[in-house]
Amino acid sequence: MLFSLLAQADTAAASPSRIPNSVVSISKENTYPNSAQDLPYLEPSKLAKSMLKTSNVSIANPDLIRILNESVINPSKLAIGYRARIFLGQWPLSYQSTETTVNWEYQQINLNRLDNRGGKTMAQLRYQQQAHKRITGGLTAEIPNSDAVKKMMLIAAGEKTKLPLSFQTNVGAGTRKSNVYNISPKQVGYLSSYAPAVNERGRVTYGEVYIVLKGSKRKLEVQNVTQQGIGAWIPVQEHVSFRFHSSNM
Repeated sequence: MLFSLLAQADTAAASPSRIPNSVVSISKENTYPNSAQDLPYLEPSKLAKSMLKTSNVSIANPDLIRILNESVINPSKLAIGYRARIFLGQWPLSYQSTETTVNWEYQQINLNRLDNRGGKTMAQLRYQQQAHKRITGGLTAEIPNSDAVKKMMLIAAGEKTKLPLSFQTNVGAGTRKSNVYNISPKQVGYLSSYAPAVNERGRVTYGEVYIVLKGSKRKLEVQNVTQQGIGAWIPVQEHVSFRFHSSNM
């Protein structure tokens, strides 16, 4: 699926290592129970590990590792002269991250307003989500085997930012926070709320993967290796960024 989301990256990009004071967690208050997006790590089996070591190109695709984990290859030691070459297909083999940034105001999801123009004392405005919002990310360009690429990009972005990431997250209607924003008399207060997202960019390595059997030996061979640049927007789960201002209008 193609998402034209690059224009939303122009504001509020920041270092992924620090969460601004304007960003709060709503993990306890969110009225919509998001399921946690577990990073798709996959431990290679003994056979898979031995075969991955024979590859001439690094392989980190969890889907391809799963296929190797499910494979059973038991060639006989007496199979002198036995040869086989099995084509597994063209795969995204690995992803190398080159840039990871966070847009803490990726998508506006709510606006709370309180009119204190007729008041004589301070009024207090708090965040309350007016409507259910679904925030969806995605790749910034079409790319072969996009689901596998998204998994590898999710792993890379999660390791670098240490944030809870998912390509789709929700903020439920009625979600509240107790943070108070004071509004002076003769002023109108506005509290804008935003969902943050990570902008992940890097390169994907593709190649044609073969299992090569020769007698009792087995190895992986990768041919026609290519690279392609790619970017993605990955929403941050259970976090909201606030921007407050007041005016006489």
